Amino acid sequence: MKALIVGGSGLLGRELARQCLAGGHEVTATYLTRPGETAGITWSPLDVRRQEDVHTLLSSIRPELIVNAASRRAGWTTTAVGAANVALAASLTGSRLVQVSSDAVFSGAAVHYDEASVPDPITPYGAAKAAAETAVAAISPSAVIARTSLIIGDGDSPHEALVHALATRPSSGVLFTDDVRCPIHVADLAAALLELAASDHRGVHHLAGADAVSRYELGLLIAQRDGLNSRFLPSGRRGDAGLPGPMDVRLECALTQQRLRTELRGARQFLRNQ
Repeated sequence: MKALIVGGSGLLGRELARQCLAGGHEVTATYLTRPGETAGITWSPLDVRRQEDVHTLLSSIRPELIVNAASRRAGWTTTAVGAANVALAASLTGSRLVQVSSDAVFSGAAVHYDEASVPDPITPYGAAKAAAETAVAAISPSAVIARTSLIIGDGDSPHEALVHALATRPSSGVLFTDDVRCPIHVADLAAALLELAASDHRGVHHLAGADAVSRYELGLLIAQRDGLNSRFLPSGRRGDAGLPGPMDVRLECALTQQRLRTELRGARQFLRNQ
């Protein structure tokens, strides 16, 4: 199978490309600034904001599967318009499309959100992700839209880097005790996305970890796994800091988990078992 990973140089994109390659697929992965280093993958520059460039690349590759993992927190055009450009090109090439979305589409007012919950974003990034979902659903009704949460790796995610910085050297920053998410390991997320891609399922799915933990508790778990001194990790309340954005967002994944062989492990499991 020919697979195209859009945003292949990011944390999730690299793992998707690696698992596709391990599965014997022909893999092309795109990047904006610099290619990844995984051997055996064809790396192609792509700016998803340019509709003509997206169409040209997909027409030349004609992939059977596209996973769009491209996103920028400060970029409406990349996140929203780029997703629409990918969906339009996918519809023309007849490619199976999986669009990666986020729990940022929710405000946190309801705390618990299942696949039928209606987005109510309160940040520009959340609004861009919600717009991307709307565009993909309208352009490619057979696509999978997979909402996920905070993605954790084996030391190479932004949150892990922050924990290491806070625990090993003086730096500004704090880990909030009232900012709650359902973190997922990047390997579990990639496997679940590819499993959904190979199925007949369509529409919205939730892929998040089984545990709801605060940023601070997550930091403690990472510190324990990596042998860091957790006493140096500063804690605080996001509510006291007055930062905009959702506080407590928990994706309910029971319906999606029933459709998967891949276990969506919680942070307490995948961080303590390594």
